[in-house]
Amino acid sequence: MLRQFSIWRPCSVAKNNHKIGFFFKWCFDRIAALAGLVVLFLPLLVIAILIKIDSKGPVFFMQKRIGKGGKPFRICKFRTMIHQSEGDSITTATDPRVTRIGHWLRHSKVDCLTELVNVFIGQMSLVGPRPDVPGYADLLQGDDRRLLQLRPGITGPASIKYRNEEQLLAQQADPKAYNDTVIWPDKVRINLDYLEHWSFGGDIKLIFKTLFH
Repeated sequence: MLRQFSIWRPCSVAKNNHKIGFFFKWCFDRIAALAGLVVLFLPLLVIAILIKIDSKGPVFFMQKRIGKGGKPFRICKFRTMIHQSEGDSITTATDPRVTRIGHWLRHSKVDCLTELVNVFIGQMSLVGPRPDVPGYADLLQGDDRRLLQLRPGITGPASIKYRNEEQLLAQQADPKAYNDTVIWPDKVRINLDYLEHWSFGGDIKLIFKTLFH
């Protein structure tokens, strides 16, 4: 009994500490998202006006993504493509669907700032795996499905590594095949490592790395 207790107790404490840490992460996300939306209100308003001037269509792009627990939600981003354009979900740096201001928004990642709304209402986190479109989460098998324990994030270790993903895809003969067989599996590996070694301090470092990289 003593041996069983000595093994169980550290695991139980670690699990509880992990839950407390993620609860603190959830609180920090919502406070930081609200502060970010207030501070960035005027710059975001200017960007919205420029999008309307640049091309016809709505300012925001709403799309179904997969969130925590596999639950779908609608992500809010600045529109960077021609309104009602059709095509593959994989986008390259030379995609003709991207508008003039859209190229800058995507390259600078400014189009993701409106996702602070998703963070504030609890659908996303500041740091975590990028939310996939339906279909990719279904490919997660076995231990990989632990990623669904996380809220998707605006930034994360995989996002930082593949910051120039669209440029990389533009260099491939088959961008979708390269994404599905090389980039996506690598992102899964990176995000699993993030889940296993998560810390609040690590999140802060990733946020600063995103802002000043």
